[in-house]
Amino acid sequence: MRRVNPSTALHGVRFAFGTLTVFPARITRWDRATARAGMTLAPLAGLAVGLCAAAAGAGLRALGAGALLAAVGSVAAPALLTRGLHLDGLADVADGLGSAKPAEEALRIMKRSDIGPFGVVTLLFCLLAQIAALSRLFEDGWARGAAGAVVAALTARTALTLASRRGVAAARPDGLGAVVAGTVAGWRALAVAALVTAVCAGAGGLFGPWSAPHFALAAVAGLGAAEVLLRRCLRRFGGVTGDVFGAVAEGCATVTLVALTLG
Repeated sequence: MRRVNPSTALHGVRFAFGTLTVFPARITRWDRATARAGMTLAPLAGLAVGLCAAAAGAGLRALGAGALLAAVGSVAAPALLTRGLHLDGLADVADGLGSAKPAEEALRIMKRSDIGPFGVVTLLFCLLAQIAALSRLFEDGWARGAAGAVVAALTARTALTLASRRGVAAARPDGLGAVVAGTVAGWRALAVAALVTAVCAGAGGLFGPWSAPHFALAAVAGLGAAEVLLRRCLRRFGGVTGDVFGAVAEGCATVTLVALTLG
């Protein structure tokens, strides 16, 4: 097994936080090796975003806000911490998939600065689902709502690790997709997904024995939905783009949160 160079790992952390969050992380290397480390460590960025989302929701709840307002805070925090890029990617992919145009024209539609009707509707329902799910979790207490926010953000970035695995091509020769596509070894991506699922189970275990498998299954459901969307994009566009990564992350987070409210 090849050892990870500490310097490469450090650059990878900077890459993950610099590309996936607004946290101050100066990217000093922009190459495939750094992208490989960065996308392998993407869940760390998700954990940081999730903790901030959890703090926003739990803080509002502690100040006397209702579960709905706490949920809005928990959904707003990741949007702010990612400059809304993942949500923008979700809307662009929805427009591309809904256009029924050939791949090249669909990719041109996704690059436009405006958002079409498919994008608006998808964005609206995705945000509503996230808020509704988190509101339900916060009704059971600030801790459960906070845990849900962390798990959703963590699994969302884990979906990006899986989407960066070898065999996944880039749809364009430039952009983030071209840099990270196919960089992470398949076994490494699966190992990261397994570790994150175990962490989610541990978080669920804080609320009782049944909650551990519940949280783990919610993470698996989110990652599974992300894989379905990824495969759809690969067939439709011929590869991944930065927008596809954003859509995969938001789709994973939404399904994870909804799954946490079921059962």
